[in-house]
This record gives sequence, structure tokens and C-alpha cells, in this order.
Amino acid sequence: MTLKLISLACTLALVLGFAGLSRAQPATAEYAIHEGDFTIPDFHFVSGETLPKLRLHYMTLGSPARDASGAITNAVLILHGTGGSGKQFLSPQFAGELYGPGQPLDIRRYYIILPDDIGHGASSKPSDGMRMAFPRYGYGDMVEAEHDLTTRGLGVARLRLVMGTSMGCMHTFLWGERWPAGMDALMPLACLPIAIAGRNRLWRTMIVNAIEADPAWMGGAYASEPREGLIAAADMLIIAGGAPVRMQKELPTAKDADVFLNNYLARVVPHLDADDLIYQVKSSSDYDPSADLEKIVAPMTWINSADDFINPPELGIAQREAPRLSRGRFVLLPISDATHGHGTHTWAAAWKTYLVELLKESERGLPARDP
Repeated sequence: MTLKLISLACTLALVLGFAGLSRAQPATAEYAIHEGDFTIPDFHFVSGETLPKLRLHYMTLGSPARDASGAITNAVLILHGTGGSGKQFLSPQFAGELYGPGQPLDIRRYYIILPDDIGHGASSKPSDGMRMAFPRYGYGDMVEAEHDLTTRGLGVARLRLVMGTSMGCMHTFLWGERWPAGMDALMPLACLPIAIAGRNRLWRTMIVNAIEADPAWMGGAYASEPREGLIAAADMLIIAGGAPVRMQKELPTAKDADVFLNNYLARVVPHLDADDLIYQVKSSSDYDPSADLEKIVAPMTWINSADDFINPPELGIAQREAPRLSRGRFVLLPISDATHGHGTHTWAAAWKTYLVELLKESERGLPARDP
């Protein structure tokens, strides 16, 4: 496989947060990582269901700094995408651009919190054993659990920054509305602050339909994974995350495209769990922050890319909603060699200068300004 195709595979694997499925290795050797589990007893879901013990797995980098009162002042919460985990933020294209000495989130200065959301990573999820009897969770449940982990589990009353990619981008909007005084700055990457509808809803529903139509799924009680349904799901993820210009450049012949697809499916499909994936793509059904955008008071820099299949700029939604953010701005990255479709959210080189500006502006208590 060529270096270009490895790069493209890495892009697609991180499109919705599917970390660990590409050949790119996490840059873990460079950082001291602490891992832990936070248990929330009798967690009540919006659906009315309850889980006696909800486990949230997390990683942290760096150390907390405290003011004279003992309050942590340097915590940064980074929220992953659908199907991913906190580990996706250890990839070289993210960690290698942000965490090192003198970089925007230098871990000598910041305390980085990387949770695995409900249904993801090493947190409680259907594949742990409950399968389709696992409580139906939505984004509302997920952000409440994130907040519990941050405040009660790690003792952080106010975050220096909340940022997130894709699903985590949407969670960032919810954080800004639910706990407006809980952070100094917000940076959502690759999403829109409206209910999931249109084509965005369609591809999610197609994934669920493909899995459930596979006879091997057996209502979620399968003995082995429904492979045909998962192949169809992985195909949809390629389309949702693909950047046409980059794909045309890096897969210029029919043979290149066919080889890439075969290799991609061989790597990705064995890592997918059908029930987990159904829950993950359905969890966005309760998302709609559009009514309360004016409640967001922290400085915000919201970034999408022009080659994003999931949040295409021609919808005009971001341009319409951004003026409602009292201390926010919207940045649309033009298509370039630095963008990777929806997955641009994890390629920090494309947008880290805006992060530097946001951190500087929010330190002074002023809204971020256009360059």
C-alpha cells in the first residue's frame, strides 16, 4: 500500500471517529497517559431506562494546575466522533500537532481529558453482553455522563476549553447550552447545530437498515457478526467521510480504487460490532440545539470544511445560525491539500491556528476575532 493510500485510509478511519482501524499508529510513546474508569450508579436515561452501573472510560494527559482556592484551571475536554473513542486523539495528525512543547495544547501547560462516550471504546456498551437490551441512549444522556465524569469524577468545575469532532462537535454545542458558565471557550469541529435530517439522517438510517436486513443479525442476538450488513455499513462510511477531490487524486485508476476498497474493508469490518454500531448511529436522534443557541456565552470558534459530505456548506445552515452566537464565529475551510472531507476535524494542521487565536482571545475574556 502506498503512503498516499495509507493517508487516505487513515482519513476514512477517523471520519466518524473510527480510531484504531487504520495503519497509522497512536503517538502514545511521546506522552504519559493515565487511564481510568468512572462508575455512575443507577444512571437514568432519558428513555426512562436505568443502568445499575454505567462505566465511563477515560484517558488524561498532563497534570491539573490549581489556583489559590484549589480549583483546576487548565482542563481541556476533547470529545470524539461516532464509533470512536478518546484514543483517536492520540493519532499523529492530531496529537503530533497539538500536545508537544510549544504547541497549542502543550501538555506541560494543559490537562487533557479524553473520555470514551456511552456505547463507545471501553465504556459501557451493548456488546458488553446486554446487546439490544442495553438502554437506548441519546446525545442528552452522553453529555450528562461526560459532565458527571468531568465534575464529579475528575473534580473540574470549569473547563479551559471544550472541543469536539463530528458527534463530539454536536456535544460541544450542547455543553455550551447546558452549562454556559462551565467553560472559557468552545471549539466545535465538523457539525451543524440543527436536528439530524435530510441526507445526514438518510445515511445513518441506511446503515441500520443494512445491518438489520442481514439474516445473520438475528435481532441482535447473533452468534457471529452479520458480515454482509457490516460491509454495507462500512461502504456507507466511506461515502459519508470521503473527500472527492482527494480520492480522485489518490485513487486515479480503477485498479487503485478497487484495491483500496478491498484493503479498507478487510481492515475495518473485523473491528465493527453490529449492535454497537446501530446504537451509535441512532444516538443522534434526540439532537437539536437550534432553539437555544443564544444561551451559549463562551467564546466559540466553529469550524467546518468545504468538502464535508455530512455538513455541506451549500446548505447555508452554518451561515444562517452562526450570527446567533453572541461570542462566536464560523470558519469554513476551503478545499485544499490540507482538508480531508469530514475527517478534516482530526487533521489539526488544517485548523490549529484558529485554536491558538481562540485560546488567546478567551484568556482575555474577549470574543474571537476574524484574522
